[in-house]
Amino acid sequence: MRGMEPFVLATDRVRLSVPTERDVDVVAEICTDPAIAEWTTVPSPYTRADAEGFVTGMVVDGWATGTSFTWAVRDPGDTDGPVLGMVGMTCEGAEGVERVGELGYWAAPAARGRGLTTEAARLVVDWALDPEGLGLVRAHWSAYVGNWASRRVAWKLGFRFEGTLRRWALQRGARRDAWVGSLLPEDPREPSEPWPAAAAG
Repeated sequence: MRGMEPFVLATDRVRLSVPTERDVDVVAEICTDPAIAEWTTVPSPYTRADAEGFVTGMVVDGWATGTSFTWAVRDPGDTDGPVLGMVGMTCEGAEGVERVGELGYWAAPAARGRGLTTEAARLVVDWALDPEGLGLVRAHWSAYVGNWASRRVAWKLGFRFEGTLRRWALQRGARRDAWVGSLLPEDPREPSEPWPAAAAG
């Protein structure tokens, strides 16, 4: 796959720029949050070395190889402002083959409940599914069963809920049940089905 230089995505509510070494300490602090440990695959306990490896290794390598594209969520107009969350698209598929990608995101505790993750994820999805962007033919979303906050973001973006896969998602050596959904380029970018009556919150 072809790599690319990092770039900024922005609206009047959020600014997405690639995390840098100056963000390492903040990322390390945020990722010690119990909710992030519960609902993501980050190491737990999370250390500064983990944050440094993520920012200077995984993020840089992903852009260079064209396999994953990661942004830090920040306040609008502030490229190097405090990290409010993280959002990215991990892709699969060789050149000349229709490519698909998986959307991922997390939010700092202080940034939750403000719609920033939804705004940021929408920017990434719109770019990834645009023929002038990545040109993906499908965006995939998954979350461990019970992660209603993640499911609500995907629902707002128009992801179609496709079911529950038992013991499908791997988290630190253990298998967990997961929800899955997808969004195609031609799908509307708004809820396509009612919010589940059984949803928490």
